[in-house]
Amino acid sequence: MKTQITTLLFDMDNTLFDLVSAQITACRAVAEYLGQPDVDVLFEKYFMCDYRGFESHENILDYLKDRQMPVEIQYHGACRIYEEVKLAHIIPYDGITAALSKFRNHGFHMAIITDAYSRDATRRLEHAGLLPFFDGVVAYDMVMVKKPAREPFLLALDMMRAGADETILIGDSPHRDIRPAREMGIRTIYARYGDRFSGVRECHDADFIVNHPDELITIIEGHLQ
Repeated sequence: MKTQITTLLFDMDNTLFDLVSAQITACRAVAEYLGQPDVDVLFEKYFMCDYRGFESHENILDYLKDRQMPVEIQYHGACRIYEEVKLAHIIPYDGITAALSKFRNHGFHMAIITDAYSRDATRRLEHAGLLPFFDGVVAYDMVMVKKPAREPFLLALDMMRAGADETILIGDSPHRDIRPAREMGIRTIYARYGDRFSGVRECHDADFIVNHPDELITIIEGHLQ
């Protein structure tokens, strides 16, 4: 007989809200600010290449240098616009707030595991109105390694004083969320609704797969029995 679930661990970006869409909108705003006609190049060629990192401002720096634009004049303004517009478009997926509210009312303990820095994670959760639902946040600067490394998961379990067998993890990445959690004995839910690559890859490791946040309620409430 499986241990009853007490703890829910959530990935943050693209599991609770659509960070990718917010980034695309922010990159377009930067391009317009700089007077560049091709508004999608900054995201597609720079942020998506993963050379600097998916959220690094150095992507904007490279973009400016490649266009021989005055870095001293444009860089800080471009970064400010990028962050302001991105944050403004952090909106919970339909059904997420209601699901978290139900889980809180049922007495589940909940925490975030994210590759974002603590400051960015807090700002996004606050803007989305989701921060009060969570008892803790494990961010990159707390462990200095990113998922799928085990350290973020181990710290989250320790922080929540929970065993792997009484925990469910919800995430949108088969490689960075689902697989490492399963290897540690944590039950998993693959949030396919947040995976922009779900059409070209499959997730065989997850215990459950959901296509909409509403489905989380049925699955997790089933573990109350």
